[in-house]
Amino acid sequence: MITCFRVHRRRFIAISAAVAGLPLLPLATHAAAPPLLRVWTGAALGADAMLQIHHPDPMAADRLIARALAEVQRLERVLSLYEEDSALCRFNRAGVLDDPPLDLVRVLAEAHHYHALTSGAFDVTVQPLWDLYAAHFTRPDADPAGPSPVAVSAALERVGQGALEVAPDRVVFDRPCMAATLNGIGQGYVTDRVVELLRSEGVEHALVDMGETRAVGTHPAGGSWRVGIEDPAVPGQVAERVSLTNRAIATSGGYGTQFDSAGRFNHIFDPTNGHTSWRYRAISVVAPTATEADALSTAFCLMPMDRIRAMVETRKLVAYLAMTDGRRLLIES
Repeated sequence: MITCFRVHRRRFIAISAAVAGLPLLPLATHAAAPPLLRVWTGAALGADAMLQIHHPDPMAADRLIARALAEVQRLERVLSLYEEDSALCRFNRAGVLDDPPLDLVRVLAEAHHYHALTSGAFDVTVQPLWDLYAAHFTRPDADPAGPSPVAVSAALERVGQGALEVAPDRVVFDRPCMAATLNGIGQGYVTDRVVELLRSEGVEHALVDMGETRAVGTHPAGGSWRVGIEDPAVPGQVAERVSLTNRAIATSGGYGTQFDSAGRFNHIFDPTNGHTSWRYRAISVVAPTATEADALSTAFCLMPMDRIRAMVETRKLVAYLAMTDGRRLLIES
């Protein structure tokens, strides 16, 4: 039986106000906030979450926030790895799911797209590696060197996105005891669905953060929305400030979730060898959608610099790389 472990994600993106350096408080009444900007803060998919909506009718804005949160709750019942009765957890337990929810099919199809685009670096079937490392390091006598090579090899036999079949009427693993995690794409996907909902209701200025962040239009006070990228060397401090207009940003980094106190093993798994990645400390990606930013920031953690540069140029992205030696690099098309 595959166990669904809950991940407590570190916050990677810190929201800051349109005025550089001014932290945005989670209150609609903050003096720096323009009139008619409604702000909600809470949690979604195991991460801190925030909605900022500019609307001429405050009551209508509040109703939109309620609708958005209802949509997030609906999607959690489909995609969450934390709720044992979610469609994803039921799929992981059974290895097959007939008549799957449309959103599960849609996000798994997106996962296949980014798996192919990154030549396999992005792989949602690494959950068996997570289970292995989590089980290993929760034992009181855990070897600090990590799971044995034999155990890693056995887990790798259950990893491989090519063995995941996705169709509108059925999703299935072609090998026994496989499992998927959507932690590298799910938050971005949910963020994009909330943006779709708001745009369908005519919202022209909003910032949606459901674990990853996407801006709708400009900031209502003028100019772009501003987000701060956390410094992995000093968690809680902003290392870069980024302007967003109709773009999304996501950050991945091994420092966010570590299995051992020494910090040698983290949650970003290489599907080719079962090891965890320390090629970079963290990578942020700015892309047209939160789904793309989420998936590519995860994959880039496993990819060499030349491949990242080529993809950034081809897809017209922006990438912020925090190197292990303390350097910070900006790569843009």
